[in-house]
Amino acid sequence: MLQSQIPDLPAIIKLRQHLHQNPELSGSEYNTAAHIARFLQQYAPDELHTGVGGTGIAAVFKGTDAQGPTILFRAELDALPIAETNDTTYRSVAAGIGHKCGHDGHMAILAGLASLLHRTRPASGRVVLLFQPAEETGAGAWAMLQDKRLLRLQPDYVFALHNLPGLPQHQVVVRNGVFAAASTGMVVELHGKSSHAAEPENGVNPGAAMAELVLAFNQIAQQKERFEDLSLLTVIHARLGEVAFGTNPGYATVMATLRAYLPEDFALLKHLAQEAATHVAAKYDLRVNLHFAEEFPATLNHPEAVALVRQAAQKLQLPTQEAVHPFRWSEDFGHFTARYKGALFGIGAGLEQPQLHHADYDFPDAIIPTGAALFCGIAQEIMNP
Repeated sequence: MLQSQIPDLPAIIKLRQHLHQNPELSGSEYNTAAHIARFLQQYAPDELHTGVGGTGIAAVFKGTDAQGPTILFRAELDALPIAETNDTTYRSVAAGIGHKCGHDGHMAILAGLASLLHRTRPASGRVVLLFQPAEETGAGAWAMLQDKRLLRLQPDYVFALHNLPGLPQHQVVVRNGVFAAASTGMVVELHGKSSHAAEPENGVNPGAAMAELVLAFNQIAQQKERFEDLSLLTVIHARLGEVAFGTNPGYATVMATLRAYLPEDFALLKHLAQEAATHVAAKYDLRVNLHFAEEFPATLNHPEAVALVRQAAQKLQLPTQEAVHPFRWSEDFGHFTARYKGALFGIGAGLEQPQLHHADYDFPDAIIPTGAALFCGIAQEIMNP
């Protein structure tokens, strides 16, 4: 039934497979964006903005009545630095890069929505299709929200979806409040003084401090009673000097990922990690540099926006499930929901579907019409209450 709503579905599946075959990393999605822009032109959007927040695209479809709400739907342009192991006719031709999170499918879903809007324009208001760069690094949403062209559109509602392997295909997953966790990467650089390995007394080796900091981070992660909800601190890398047997190293690096559901827990986790790093550095008379990378806010769903997703899913007779807990992964769509009324929701990608970020993952084309129809249904719920 949903497939029949998009007559040019074969062309949109071909688009998805082309995007899959030609992935580009965060911030470098130039060919991906150009291909999307060319594909969208056949649907005659009233406005087509390119280079938004870097490589982003905003396609605007206006209703017959200019007055009314503005609704924004977002998909992501970027792929991951993961080599593909699938043996398909459209497998990635980019060495070490693959669409292992399904952003190729999310883009195809927005293209399907463009097809539906081209055939049946909204009665009023505007629908904005946003193709966002650099979601995987957490930089893309923020960059787009600084672009004056997007700011002028001022959406009343914002929506995005993510495919969810391990759940039945077409199942819709919603949640009020936190849908996806906040996270950030933390880099701690410890600086001492190098010397000859035969004269360690003439240097300041940060090795003991590095080991103590790793233990301190692990202890913070175990102090569950200090947090209201899930909070994780995972040491992902530690390095001491260079591989040189004649050198007493003078610097070390510890890297960790911090993650929490609640903003207040996230702030506390960052504070405790910073406090531990400065304390250890002072104890061993080391200079310390701290910085954070790839920071994602928690994605907070608005109850009204979630209700609109439920209503649209019900009219399409799609099974809907309430997520008991937020998802542990992060999404920079939280920058949008922090500013505008909106929701991120999920669509089941299949019980046997390989997991996100796995080398053998491949977005299932069967859920493209589901996502497009659901996005269209949400717009109809808002514009035709």
